[in-house]
Amino acid sequence: MLTVGLTGGIGAGKSEVSRLLVECGAVLIDADRIAREVVAPGTPGLAAVVEAFGEEVLAPDGSLDRPGLGSIVFADPGKLAVLNSIVHPLVGARSRELEAAAAEDAVVVHDVPLLTENGLAPLYDVVIVVDAAPETQLDRLVRLRGMTEEDARARMAAQATREKRREIADIVIDNDVPLAELERRVKDVWAELVRRARAPKDPARE
Repeated sequence: MLTVGLTGGIGAGKSEVSRLLVECGAVLIDADRIAREVVAPGTPGLAAVVEAFGEEVLAPDGSLDRPGLGSIVFADPGKLAVLNSIVHPLVGARSRELEAAAAEDAVVVHDVPLLTENGLAPLYDVVIVVDAAPETQLDRLVRLRGMTEEDARARMAAQATREKRREIADIVIDNDVPLAELERRVKDVWAELVRRARAPKDPARE
């Protein structure tokens, strides 16, 4: 098994890269999806979030008001740290369960938005960073996701810098390109991952 940590700044196109890797044959473990599952209604995770931030972070149906909570924590590093201290251990435990269930010869891609921020690079055999210029990220967040420019900039500022992400990368996928070119680049990366999966493990990453 080859474990891959996939990360990138918000709006860099990481989700598109993860989708393309799955098409190539990767097993995907999506930290964002798991993060939603562990704070679903009725879970201990949601109860802990409500205890920390109050019932105003709940939607009328009792689910987590994610945009509302986001507007609180992404503007306040202290509150973001509190939220992370609740959610990240739960996500980590579930991710390990899913990895253990994968086939022995699988290339397992962990899609982890905050891989750099949380110092998780040593957990993976290979770290891939999806990179895009800040101007590209901002455009995608405002134009494609409907964020205000202020909200988009706050979320970008809450993450690690572009330079910090690139420092921990074994492979960088530059995504200031059209989709067709991105597809070609991801196929090249997949070939490299398959090659590494078949090679002896590096004891330094154990």
